Amino acid sequence: MRIEKLYPMTSARLMVINVASTLQSAARTLSNPGIGLAVVSETGGKAAGVLSKSDLIRHLTDLEENASIETLMTRNMIFCSPSDELQVAWQVMVENRIQNMPVLGADAKPVGVLDIRDALKVLFEQEQLQEHMLANYIAGIGY
Repeated sequence: MRIEKLYPMTSARLMVINVASTLQSAARTLSNPGIGLAVVSETGGKAAGVLSKSDLIRHLTDLEENASIETLMTRNMIFCSPSDELQVAWQVMVENRIQNMPVLGADAKPVGVLDIRDALKVLFEQEQLQEHMLANYIAGIGY
């Protein structure tokens, strides 16, 4: 299954903040339920990095009064595209120990955020369906 099939889930989790936004604004965005990551964009909408709740908390004690999102964000993003296979994206998330991964479309513009729990739920449902179909086939019910 391709990530684009999960568009309703991934687009609902998408939060984009401008690189020039204040940290207070970013914290407000990340405090929304179910949001663990915001994609940081440049003026043209191209993704420049990501800012997670963990990034904010990790740097909270060391923050300078005029610290910017640009100093806290992760520039070397791990991301996927809508045409990537969900299984592959899930493996990348597990290997890199990340819970949220931005989905970037054309011109590196964010179109969603893949949550590892959503990915795991869909993969599990696919396996259950295949198991059910195989059991029906073996029992002679058909497929």
